[in-house]
Amino acid sequence: KKILPHVRRLILSVICLFIWLPLLMMAGNSFLSRGEMLSRFGPVLNGGTGAVKVTLFPDFPTLSPFVELLLDSPGFFVMFWNSCLQTGAVLFGQMVVAVPAAWAFAMYSFPGKKLMFMGYIILMILPFQVLMTPDYFVLNRLHLLDTHLAVILPGIFSTFPVFLMEKFFKALPEAMLDAARVDGASELQIFIKLGVPLGMPGMMSSVILCFLEYWNAIEAPMTFLKTKAKFPLSLYLPNITTDQLSSSFAASIVMMIPAVLIFLWGRDYLQQGIEASGLKE
Repeated sequence: KKILPHVRRLILSVICLFIWLPLLMMAGNSFLSRGEMLSRFGPVLNGGTGAVKVTLFPDFPTLSPFVELLLDSPGFFVMFWNSCLQTGAVLFGQMVVAVPAAWAFAMYSFPGKKLMFMGYIILMILPFQVLMTPDYFVLNRLHLLDTHLAVILPGIFSTFPVFLMEKFFKALPEAMLDAARVDGASELQIFIKLGVPLGMPGMMSSVILCFLEYWNAIEAPMTFLKTKAKFPLSLYLPNITTDQLSSSFAASIVMMIPAVLIFLWGRDYLQQGIEASGLKE
């Protein structure tokens, strides 16, 4: 029995090592010079023969990939701000649309409620490939293809935030809401002064999960956008040319930083929201 905890720690440590290994390799390779990049990955990049040299750290580390990325790559900044615009607009729109919808599903009874919520769940579990064609036709009919709204509007009306926040609002104590009604508070006042503050963990967990989804979105921008000047940052790496390979790992690190910071900032909210939604079980 005394040995079991040590064995468990050893197994978990090995698993963590395998999880961290790709990240360590990416961080180390972000300091590769162009020459060292070609010497290590040349057989793959140039279609030649030979073995790829994979190590955690470069032999001669340099900051030139970050300098090239941050100072000599205007396309990177354009895509970065496109990602900020598209992701920020989607998250704001989701809060405007999904929070009242989730509150209505959680607090009120109306004809067709169960059927409508079942439709929300079905739309939530359907992959993008199933919805891609109808979304494309709708956006084309509205003349929104190849605009930022082509990515923003489908994200605003995503059903996942409604599902997540509905579970959280439903867990609020009914006695407290009834007491507010007895004191003369209107339904709108209850929603704004009680529902929104008490439901903040669920809302923040939705923001974090949706940020991670839309910050890394690839399929929707590739389908609905054609002009490179409107591409998000998630499409920067697939469009890197051979002469920009030295900055590819640096771009991966820079792209990962906002997602990591958002997750670290809101991990407590995320845990509360997942527990309330029942996803933990």
